[in-house]
Order: sequence, then structure tokens, then C-alpha cells
Amino acid sequence: MTNWIRACATDDIPDEDVIRFDHNGATYAIYRKDDAFFATDGLCTHEKIHLADGLVMDYTIECPKHNGTFDYRTGAAKGAPVCINLKTYKTKVENGDVLIDLA
Repeated sequence: MTNWIRACATDDIPDEDVIRFDHNGATYAIYRKDDAFFATDGLCTHEKIHLADGLVMDYTIECPKHNGTFDYRTGAAKGAPVCINLKTYKTKVENGDVLIDLA
């Protein structure tokens, strides 16, 4: 079962960047690298800080509070103090919009 939700337009995210997307009381982070789009939970697993305020480098997002890093393709925690992975979501592009599967 899928539950595709429009998160943003492809043009809303500059290359190698992230934006915040809120839906039904939850926060997500939507990333762009070249023409690929990725989505994760939007809050750091360490102290619930918004990841969209962090720094994107290659395929990692760095939390703006304590500089812990995650691979946003897999959600894997990559650097202390984070040790719990992020949940990731499937994405697709349709008619210039980025959709994420919240199922």
C-alpha cells in the first residue's frame, strides 16, 4: 500500500540542499542531489532539532545543533552524537512535483 503526498515542487529545492515539509503534525526533510530526491524524518534522532536547518554535503545531512550526521539516502547515523537512524521515505517526481510515500 502506498500513500503518495505532494511535498514540494522540484524547483523549490536547490541542488545539494534540503527543505522542511510538514504534514499531519509530522515534519519531514526533502533533499535534492543532482536530479534525485530523497526524504527522511525531519527531526534529528538525538535532540529533535529540525534537520532542514542543517548543512547538506554530498549525501549527508549535518544536524545544526551538535553536528551529528546522517546519510539521507539510507537514514544511517554516521557521526556522533547521533546513534539512531532516521526513517526514510520513497520519493518520485510527477509533473514537476516531488511526492513522498508516507505509507
